[in-house]
Amino acid sequence: MARAGLGARWTTLFANDFDALKARTYRANWPGEPLHEGDVWKIAPDMLPGRADLAWASSPCQDFSLAGGRAGLSGGRSSALFGFWRLIEALDEQGRAPRALAVENVVGLLSSHGGADFRALAEALAARGYRFGALEIDAAAFLPQSRPRVFVLATRETPPAGLLGESPLHSPAVRAAHAALPQALKAHWLWWSPGAPPRRNTALADLLEPDGAVAWHRPEQTRRLLWLMAPLHAAKVDAARASGARQVGAVFRRTRVENGRRFQRAEVRFDGLAGCLRTPGGGSSRQILMVVDGGQVRTRLLTGREGARLMGLPDDYQLPKAATGALQVVGDGVAVPVVRFLAERLIEPLLGGAEHSLRAIA
Repeated sequence: MARAGLGARWTTLFANDFDALKARTYRANWPGEPLHEGDVWKIAPDMLPGRADLAWASSPCQDFSLAGGRAGLSGGRSSALFGFWRLIEALDEQGRAPRALAVENVVGLLSSHGGADFRALAEALAARGYRFGALEIDAAAFLPQSRPRVFVLATRETPPAGLLGESPLHSPAVRAAHAALPQALKAHWLWWSPGAPPRRNTALADLLEPDGAVAWHRPEQTRRLLWLMAPLHAAKVDAARASGARQVGAVFRRTRVENGRRFQRAEVRFDGLAGCLRTPGGGSSRQILMVVDGGQVRTRLLTGREGARLMGLPDDYQLPKAATGALQVVGDGVAVPVVRFLAERLIEPLLGGAEHSLRAIA
């Protein structure tokens, strides 16, 4: 999805993913583009051709996520980030270091292990002569999905003055991460300012399949979900019923501790947004849709195509046929319009993208 967001101006020199399903999906949508399927730690630097303008890293997020084990960079999955960094160091030794780097992950990257993980990333970037800064962007600015992510953009180029300054994307988490850095690393910091995202003009209901084209839960399954709701969330459903209007909500099943005991709860939101998409095997169960219309309540699972739309993918984007596979692919991805926003507002102006084509590795 980073590839989709970069767009037609960009040429892929090299791409990598260790997941076979995602690799098949990439090849289906970008046939003929170079893709290496396998562990990033097993890639030799000489497998990467030429010199890239941009290297993009979206490493597995489980070890930084509140839904994961918070193992940080010592965790086996997120340590893929330093498998990527090993290659950047080797390219630098060969005089082929990318002109810019983008690292995308959950916001927990900024605070994991009391900020030690972000400091380790900052130290690695600074040691190779990169200046860097971070932005927190929620995909909800572009799409009807709550999906906050941190984007660390690093460069050896001299940024034009118009790319730097105050930004609403300098969240409290970003500012706290900067404040916690030693002074020597703060000297490498850049306050990127891509401007404000455009106003979102879609709601969750706008991206759904027609009611008659999808499979709905049996009435007893819906009643079970309603029974699992705490009073606060049950009241939201009652208010939706009382309105008489059609309302679409997103439901997650979660485990909550109440009075010292663990309970499974169903929680609903009717704010026009889906909850953050995750893989079906992630920290929360597969997302459920609730439609309240004329006092009637119906529920069903989110489809793979709907998940793709919530990530900003077009309907001609080829997905795995099984819903579980499709949601695995999109749930681990980066929202396409967020990548385009960063490319258009920061990366391409930084690298002179208006004058020539650009080359990326990811």
